Amino acid sequence: MPDMSASVSLAATHLVSLAKEVDENKVTPGVLGFIVFAVMALAVWGLMKSMNRHMGKVDFKETPDPDAEPTARTADPKPQQG
Repeated sequence: MPDMSASVSLAATHLVSLAKEVDENKVTPGVLGFIVFAVMALAVWGLMKSMNRHMGKVDFKETPDPDAEPTARTADPKPQQG
């Protein structure tokens, strides 16, 4: 199996060299900043999708409390004619 640290360091030096081509008087996030931001955005999107899926499985119907007193009906079910 090839050594992964060599390929990672090669990729990092390539990204750093892209950042050095920018004018030294400007402050920009560059390609590396965009990649980090895009990865974070994809992670948040995946977490939100997962959360929505899990929240869909939650049952919010509460069972009535057995210790609570039953409420009396104040409205008459049949209206009186007269």
